[in-house]
Amino acid sequence: MERLAYKKLLGWKNNKNRKPLILNGARQVGKTWLLKDFGEKEYESVAYINCDETKDLKAVFSDFNTDRLIRAFSAISGVNIKPENTLIILDEIQIIPIGLTSLKYFCENAPEYHIAVAGSLLGIGLHEGTGFPVGKVDQINLYPLSFKEFLLALKKDQIYNAIQTHKWEELSSLSSIFIDLLRQYYYVGGMPAVVQAYATNHDIFEVRNIQSQILSDYRLDFSKHVPKDILPKVNMVWDSIPAQLAKENKKFIYSKIRKGARAKEFENAIQWLVDAGLVYKVLRVSKVEKPLKFYEDFDSFKLFILDLGLLGAMTEVDAKDVLVNNNAFTEYKGSFTEQYVLQELQSLEKRVYYYSKEHSELELDFVIQNYNVYPIEVKAEENLKSKSLRTIYTENNQLKPVRFSMAAYKEQDWMVNVPLYLIEEWLEHAE
Repeated sequence: MERLAYKKLLGWKNNKNRKPLILNGARQVGKTWLLKDFGEKEYESVAYINCDETKDLKAVFSDFNTDRLIRAFSAISGVNIKPENTLIILDEIQIIPIGLTSLKYFCENAPEYHIAVAGSLLGIGLHEGTGFPVGKVDQINLYPLSFKEFLLALKKDQIYNAIQTHKWEELSSLSSIFIDLLRQYYYVGGMPAVVQAYATNHDIFEVRNIQSQILSDYRLDFSKHVPKDILPKVNMVWDSIPAQLAKENKKFIYSKIRKGARAKEFENAIQWLVDAGLVYKVLRVSKVEKPLKFYEDFDSFKLFILDLGLLGAMTEVDAKDVLVNNNAFTEYKGSFTEQYVLQELQSLEKRVYYYSKEHSELELDFVIQNYNVYPIEVKAEENLKSKSLRTIYTENNQLKPVRFSMAAYKEQDWMVNVPLYLIEEWLEHAE
């Protein structure tokens, strides 16, 4: 399975100022598989150590003598570790927080060794008192497969290559093919195990079974990793997200969790889910101007889960509503389409916001900033009315309004319409 993050790993390997690498990501997004695949293809050997399965590994980190640690890694993995030519993988590093601290010393004293660690966000950064090696590590984030990666997994190389041409108007002639593939992505989502199973046998019932199993595994992770005092609240927040996204206004409302609920009660539960990589928190901005970070409103936000397919499994959406008719696109208040757009933005490492005007119905689904600021409106259908975008542009014509919809690509004098299936590639090359 081809992952676009592979190129980032190559960039890390070839960087003369390379530091030890942390590959971040939620559970089951493919971190271990990607590192092993990368190591097998790009190095003479791979020294793989699972910190959760290796007894007494904590004792190995009795001090931070890098020569001794390398000898220990060789002994445990059974691999003769060579500088520059061996990829050392420490998996589930969050089990041994002091192992994370040791990366600082490899950066300072033994930079010739290529070390990559993988750890679910369920652990990394959640241990109080952990000596995180600030400034001494490189980090790459891994997400569920994007739509382009989904195309590659299904061996749709010609379609993928067509997107790479950037002949946006000409691609409209392939819209029926793209829309059919987008339907499949809405149902399957981007979790690697699900995509792999679907690419192999196209069994939609197996897809839902695997998605349900992943959700069950996450629930078990909650019980294992979440502090007992906030466990019930984490479950309540997690369970409330589909209903939050089904609202016309998708701002997170605490009373949707429980009548009378208040922010102070649930802030730590939400933060736990965010740190675990299981939900994305999209803050409101009070103004659509550069720099957006100046206008963050921490009291107003939307929550999305990490994967579109898992959202479908959580809500038990019927396969025919996604794969046959238009319900996934036209109903559910556009929740699936907003979830999809958010994932595409997230895969591009964009800092994503939304905007709403005080005492007004005016709202923008998303706002991002490259060099320019892009106010974004999301349309699940071909309805091309964009009142909010027009209003915002009238107030500031330096903005670059964009509408993501099912309509064909079209550049107007004040905005551009981008088909949903071209989001990732188009934004990757926007200024």
